[in-house]
Amino acid sequence: MNRGDLHFTLKQLLYFVVTAEYGSVKKAAEHIPISQPSVSTAITQLEDTLGVQLFIRHHAQGLSLTASGRKILKEAKAVLRQSESLHSVAREIGGEIRGSLSVGCFVTLAPLIIPELVHGFKTSFPDVRLTIKEYNHQSLISQLCEGELDVALAYDLGLDENIVFEYLVELQPVVWLSEKHRLANRGSINMSELCDEPMILLDLPHSTNYFLSLFSHLGLKPEIFHRTSHQDVVRTMVANNYGYTLANVRPRSMQALDGKRLVSVELEGNHRPMVIGLMSVSTERKPKLLDSFEQYCRTMITRDHVPGMDMA
Repeated sequence: MNRGDLHFTLKQLLYFVVTAEYGSVKKAAEHIPISQPSVSTAITQLEDTLGVQLFIRHHAQGLSLTASGRKILKEAKAVLRQSESLHSVAREIGGEIRGSLSVGCFVTLAPLIIPELVHGFKTSFPDVRLTIKEYNHQSLISQLCEGELDVALAYDLGLDENIVFEYLVELQPVVWLSEKHRLANRGSINMSELCDEPMILLDLPHSTNYFLSLFSHLGLKPEIFHRTSHQDVVRTMVANNYGYTLANVRPRSMQALDGKRLVSVELEGNHRPMVIGLMSVSTERKPKLLDSFEQYCRTMITRDHVPGMDMA
């Protein structure tokens, strides 16, 4: 196929990508927003131009991508990102900070950091469109490497050679307990004192290894009562005095979803902290919008202030 045969448009690619993400022409049309016939026509025209079937149509059950559609989807997203990058370059030449930025955040940090951070950045740069996605560490790295994310806020866990990590602030581990727990009024707790207590473990990739390593480095082993990948479940179980947990954050609110309260107690001794930082894929030229967002994060996430956290 020569260049003269390529008659698809960026709009057709956009409608295809949105439809693939929602699995429904109706939902895609509501999201864009535009009429359903316009979305369907654009996809049909794209299929005709490329000479492939992109979707399998299921009556009353939406759409699913064909094998060819999955391959085209990856390339279509890349073309749309390049198009946005081209617009960003043009705006930078004109001195504007605007455009789209896809930001990832580690799932347990997002409720604390993202609301204040995004509100402040949008106030300073109202023409910027931010897309926020919450993932575990493995998914954040995968999404960065695949170009689905521009930058991510996360801990220094599970990094690989393709990821650039910029240190922002380190957080020491602490113990979370019910306010009714027998150790709740202590000024500090030794790790050995926790070994006979039931532990509620936040069970996420890399996080689990980190928390268990705090024990193993001291030749200790915790008594794990329950594992869960949901931070709110951890908080509620601890607040109801099922056991303790370890964490690296001190939220401004130490209240579980059921209204019961937790307390945070220092750990005695020296323990490896977790480091919050910016993760990105190394590039020779960093877009001005991304650079502005990272600079904003540097001013908002410091030793003395982290959005949503008590740093006293």
